[in-house]
Amino acid sequence: MQLPHGAVVALIDGKHFELHRNSGDEASPVLSSIPTPNLDESNKGGGAGRDSSSANPTGHQIDEDAHAAAATEWLNQQVLGHKIEKLVIVASPRTLGEMRLHYHKQLEVALVADLSKDLIGTSGPDLVAALQAA
Repeated sequence: MQLPHGAVVALIDGKHFELHRNSGDEASPVLSSIPTPNLDESNKGGGAGRDSSSANPTGHQIDEDAHAAAATEWLNQQVLGHKIEKLVIVASPRTLGEMRLHYHKQLEVALVADLSKDLIGTSGPDLVAALQAA
């Protein structure tokens, strides 16, 4: 995958949220960590269109879904506010599924890729190598 200059890479799982920005170019990406926000995880209602009688999610799953929804809402606001123009989302499979339920249309336009991988804690050259292999 080519990573455009200035693109933000969001790494997310059920508990963690990390942000990196490509300060290099597409040929030689250089990812630098950027501060992550405090998320409002008060939306514990679960994903859109879910029937609680069919799944009965545990408290742990509800917390993870709220985290995914909060991270997506923050990313939506950054894209709508023109603070993020190109975005790559890398999330654990279950988290990515929940996030996709909350993507704004403008986020979908800014999205370079969304990958179903758990890369939390990966940084620098290892993260660049994982993204380029995708």
